[in-house]
Amino acid sequence: MSNYIIGVTGGVASGKSTVTRHFELLGVEVADADLAAREAVMAGSEGLAEVVRAFGREVLSDDGGLDRAAMRQRVFVDAAARAQLEAIIHPRVRARLQALCAAADGPYAIAAIPLLAEGGGRAAYPWLDRVLVVDVPVAVQHERLMRRDGVDAALAGAMIAAQATREQRLAVADDVIVNDGPLETLGPHVGALDRRYRALAAGGLL
Repeated sequence: MSNYIIGVTGGVASGKSTVTRHFELLGVEVADADLAAREAVMAGSEGLAEVVRAFGREVLSDDGGLDRAAMRQRVFVDAAARAQLEAIIHPRVRARLQALCAAADGPYAIAAIPLLAEGGGRAAYPWLDRVLVVDVPVAVQHERLMRRDGVDAALAGAMIAAQATREQRLAVADDVIVNDGPLETLGPHVGALDRRYRALAAGGLL
């Protein structure tokens, strides 16, 4: 059982997944908000039934699951619809992440929450002991997104603008990894944080 929980967040193309993989290599269990969100609206779930009640059966795919592409298009242009969908999914995601982290082996666990700042920050996740932000300059984020997803500059900019700002994410941070260099530099940074988190979980000082 893990009694110490670290939230990891960062903007799109910041390298969050790479950072959490490094923690996993050190034996730390990671609960992923994206996976929890999929579980929250999986076929046959109460979450999906609530989505259908809110948006109609046209949000279902032929196999009875959520038509994610259609749902994304709908909420991307309609802030009220997006807020309605988030009100259905986010509480379920938070509860699932907390349960997974509490049940994890090891002195601490990680909750990977890409939209932590957008989803209410620390107030929405009072059970997080610390928040680690994977930070990257917007220009680097923009270039990585274009290269990774094969999108043009305008779409990359829109994707970044749809999220919290860099400053908003840093405002919720206890710890920061600036991931603007070669990937091989991440290992030592994660290793240092792992040692700090193990000490904190054991009741040690910073």
